This record gives sequence, structure tokens and C-alpha cells, in this order.
Amino acid sequence: MQLSKRTFLSLASAGAAVLVFGCGKSATAKTRFAVTYSDAEWKKRLSPAAYRVLRREDTERPYTSPLNSEKRKGTFVCAGCNQRLFASVTKFESGTGWPSFYAPLAGGIGTRTDYKIGVPRTEVHCARCGGHLGHVFNDGPKPTGKRYCMNGVAMKFIPG
Repeated sequence: MQLSKRTFLSLASAGAAVLVFGCGKSATAKTRFAVTYSDAEWKKRLSPAAYRVLRREDTERPYTSPLNSEKRKGTFVCAGCNQRLFASVTKFESGTGWPSFYAPLAGGIGTRTDYKIGVPRTEVHCARCGGHLGHVFNDGPKPTGKRYCMNGVAMKFIPG
């Protein structure tokens, strides 16, 4: 079977669209989480910005989160369900404009591969409600070498 150039390009474009846009939410969409609400209930419970990040996998603008400058001792929790995510002692200044940590608390997060920008990245979500938190990269400080680059609007800080 001979394909015309137009048909080939159309099929290639459709395949690329499936790869880029079709793989984004499959892992968390199929996963059952301990905390679940309808979309309407999430909208009632969260601020508009937190809803966009946690439930629609948006990204807040860099340098806009008050959690960037948070230096007190305490715990960062999920803004959607209060799951404990990161201890303040693991927070560091990455210079990226988002709160960054070198290690999560045990059982606090889950990860999956995210293809939203066309290349694989490791997406980080809340282990309890599945809310999108950010991404993890391999350019962080010792001892882990990881940089958990989180959206501040997706978290709350609990001093103590």
C-alpha cells in the first residue's frame, strides 16, 4: 500500500498528538486514591489556583508562592487533603522560583511518567488524593541528588 505524502503527514501528526496529549493523565486517572471527590466538590474545596494545579495539572507562575520564602521548622502538606509531603529540613533554594526539596516524607507522594511536553518527565502527585504537585529532577543537592520542584499553591505549611 502506497501512502501519499499528505496521508503520511496526517497520520504522523495524529500519532504525535496521541503521544504528547494522550499519555498525560492515564496513570493517576486509573489509580484509586483514599481521598476522592467529584470535580464539583474539588472546585468548592480548593482555591481556583489550587484547583488548576492539583486537579488539572497546571503550573503556577515562578516566584509567586509565599512558600518560596518559608524558612520555619515544620511540614509541607497537600492543599487538597493535608497529606504530609515534605519536612522543612529538606527544603532548599533551587533558584527556579518554586519551592524545592531534596526528599519527600515516606508514603507522602507518588510518581508517574508525564509526556505533556513531548519528553518524559517524572510527575509527582499526592499519594492520598492524587493531586498534581510538580516534578522531580536529578539535579538536586546531596544526599539524594533529587530536586522535587513543587507548586507552592498545591501545598500548605504547618509550623512546628
